[in-house]
Amino acid sequence: MQIKLVNKKQGIYIFQLDQNNYIKFCPERGGVITNWVSENNEILYFDEKRFMDRTKSIRGGIPILFPICGNLNISNSLFGKNHVQLPQHGFARDLPWQYSLNQKENSLFLVLQDSEITRKYYPFDFEVKIEVTLKINCLEFKIHIQNKTNTEMPINFGLHPYFNISDFKNLEFLDYPLNCQDQKRNILIKTFEDLKNIHNGIDLLMYSSGKSSFRDNIFKRQVTLNHPYPFDLGVIWSNPPRQMICLEPWSSPRNSLVDGLRKIVIPPNAIQRFDSSIQINCLK
Repeated sequence: MQIKLVNKKQGIYIFQLDQNNYIKFCPERGGVITNWVSENNEILYFDEKRFMDRTKSIRGGIPILFPICGNLNISNSLFGKNHVQLPQHGFARDLPWQYSLNQKENSLFLVLQDSEITRKYYPFDFEVKIEVTLKINCLEFKIHIQNKTNTEMPINFGLHPYFNISDFKNLEFLDYPLNCQDQKRNILIKTFEDLKNIHNGIDLLMYSSGKSSFRDNIFKRQVTLNHPYPFDLGVIWSNPPRQMICLEPWSSPRNSLVDGLRKIVIPPNAIQRFDSSIQINCLK
């Protein structure tokens, strides 16, 4: 395996298993994985035209959410008047990441460390290291978040995969709980009932078993997200008319750094680990 620059203007690199299995990623734009081709099938949705406009947020690929998922419902910073309020989904998806190749494991390392920019929002020294392993029909993530300060460091962490779909009407969701939270209206609802509105746009938070999946009966594939505790929250989000669906692993719900619900606190000089994988299965 090797890493090659394939789009110098946009800063996009390729990490390739073979001609039919590879990912593309952009270190300068949040370390985002822009494309994943599995068995010659484009798995991820990616809005390339929007990506070229740097004034707009990225729509597509797999953005990285840190140190919060969602937004905070307070007007000032959690960390005092000398800090700026954290933006939605944090700052990691907007900053340059370092990258390297692990030749022994044939995997890609993405690394984000604290900087003058991060300390404007977040008064902690940290390192986020994500090992991405590409296999046939599978993408694995091993995430290590290190607190390098002498005080406790609160975090949320999430991945935000956008998946290509044939059409909303061709989707079948599996492994979902009976009830979920509608994040648009902030109410508890029956999951099955709200999934019927996916073509109108939904934003659902689920307390899952650590496994979430859906089938596309035209593309003849099942996408399964494995995300064990403490990474076992799942978000389903659609944004019509875009032909995509987001199936996201989160560690904590939005606003958890404020209300404390499932907030993760890393002790001084300690490391928090999360694991996740995306499995693609062909349907007959």
